[in-house]
Amino acid sequence: MPRRTKEEAAATRDSILDAAEILFVEQGVSRTTLQHIASAAGVTRGAIYWHFDDKSALFNAMMERATLPFECALNVLGEADEARVLDDLRSFLVEIFRVTETNPQARRVFEIASLKVEFVSEMDAVRVRRRHNQYEWMAQVQERLELAQESGLIRQDVQTQVFALGLWAMMDGLIRNWMFEPASFGLVETGDELIGTMLEGIRTK
Repeated sequence: MPRRTKEEAAATRDSILDAAEILFVEQGVSRTTLQHIASAAGVTRGAIYWHFDDKSALFNAMMERATLPFECALNVLGEADEARVLDDLRSFLVEIFRVTETNPQARRVFEIASLKVEFVSEMDAVRVRRRHNQYEWMAQVQERLELAQESGLIRQDVQTQVFALGLWAMMDGLIRNWMFEPASFGLVETGDELIGTMLEGIRTK
């Protein structure tokens, strides 16, 4: 019986987080109350307080259990290979678009973190995580650009840090624009074309 009770508590916690995730996307974080979440999850406010101290704790727990598109893509990035470095880099970048377009939870949480939350003090964990993701992503991309430069695949005058930042800004902006109107263009197809154009522009002639 204790094991069953523990499992039921975990299931209740997950249902609360599921409901919060959906409501945060639909209404924004500030406009969503604990009562909204309780009603959507089919539980009482007391059940929410049993699992979470307040809304910010619930929000942070929702963020912690999800893997964002940039994080998902890092999992497919292997060791840097001199012979395939630019192709591997392009595949890695396109994977971010693919995860965003095909993984509903990753897309929802990215949308919440990017468009539906104010970075006030109690939500600061989102800003910190986003900054960490950017630094990690930039380091991986810059490492591969430098390898491509050493291998003579891209021009020596390319500033790898600046180019990596440009790639990040393009990808982040493209995903945000796609989220406003997903039917307006294919994220993977358009993203792949843009990345290919940017990489082609720095190749050695």
